[in-house]
Amino acid sequence: LILIILIYLFGSYNARTINIKKIDIKSPNLLKNYQVLFISDVHLGSNNTNHLVKIIKKIKKINFDFLLVGGDLIDSSSFDFKDLNIVKEINKPIYFVSGNHEYYLKDYQNKINQLASFNINHLKNNKIEIDGINLIGIDDNQTESSKINFANKLCDNNLFNLFVCHKPDIWQKLNCINYLMLSGHTHNGQIFPFNFLVKLKFKFIYGLYNKGNSRLYVSSGVACWGPKIRLGSKNEVVHLNLDKI
Repeated sequence: LILIILIYLFGSYNARTINIKKIDIKSPNLLKNYQVLFISDVHLGSNNTNHLVKIIKKIKKINFDFLLVGGDLIDSSSFDFKDLNIVKEINKPIYFVSGNHEYYLKDYQNKINQLASFNINHLKNNKIEIDGINLIGIDDNQTESSKINFANKLCDNNLFNLFVCHKPDIWQKLNCINYLMLSGHTHNGQIFPFNFLVKLKFKFIYGLYNKGNSRLYVSSGVACWGPKIRLGSKNEVVHLNLDKI
């Protein structure tokens, strides 16, 4: 009983803690060095605004060029969008792609459109060039083949292609030859031993993967889904150092 209580207390504390995960990526396709932040799976609604405040405080302490949000930002129709006002304190560009949970919301299209009021730019199966970075956002509410088609069409092999795609399900299936893909969704299983079950569905469950000139980073997310417990996983803000070589 004591052991169960200690495990629960540790898991609860771990679920409230936000860590910074630093990743170094080098590429000759970059025009200069960049600092990029990536967060996914905030799950606002399931998680209260106090957790969002913690995330914003962490982010504001880091020097970066732009912020990427990899889906599942909101997961409840009851979420009050006024609570996103704190996001306006981030005085850097913010780019967003949808996750699966956004499409469970009532009147989800209108709610996603409201994100623009908080300086959150929705990259809806589209791209934007940022000083030599070809930033590509792939939304989640479509088939895997549709995601692949959009990604291949938007890729530019003369630039550094930076994909944001909520689920890690299309990496290695693209014709693009030089790219980094950022994904979330898996929560790294969140609570051990569920990571083994998640890995049955998603081969790439957490961390940095390499194949030739392409890379995938799967984040464990910056918040919990369901029980506010983390065992064998951590909340993370991903800090990417993109270095020109």
